Amino acid sequence: MDTKRQHAYAKDCPSRTVVDVLANKWVLYVLGLLRQYERPLRFTEVRRHIEGVTQKSLTQALRNLERDGLISRTVYPTIPPRVEYALTDLGVEVGALTGAIADWSKANAPRVLRARAAYDGRAPGAEGFGAVSDENPRR
Repeated sequence: MDTKRQHAYAKDCPSRTVVDVLANKWVLYVLGLLRQYERPLRFTEVRRHIEGVTQKSLTQALRNLERDGLISRTVYPTIPPRVEYALTDLGVEVGALTGAIADWSKANAPRVLRARAAYDGRAPGAEGFGAVSDENPRR
């Protein structure tokens, strides 16, 4: 199927399934972590570095990434088995995008937090509640 000719917003566009995986916050953190370390990491290392992730959520994120060809999973025949995860070439490529998201998030977190506080400070039903306000609004 030629995804380049298909409308990306169409519900049957295959690119939507890729976006679904990449839109998962744990997936973004795993990709960022593997990109940062530039070496394979064991499951326990990944879990230790990503605070707040449950074993179930991390397992699902790793499976989705492996299924989509973004990471490789290597099992070593030891007792207990040693499993390592590493970025594939495709994973390195998407890492540029996820890295840009991380960089933007760090740089703009204060502005976003201020916007949230301003929004949360307005009472529902008050005039202007929900109105978009920014230094440079897009129109």
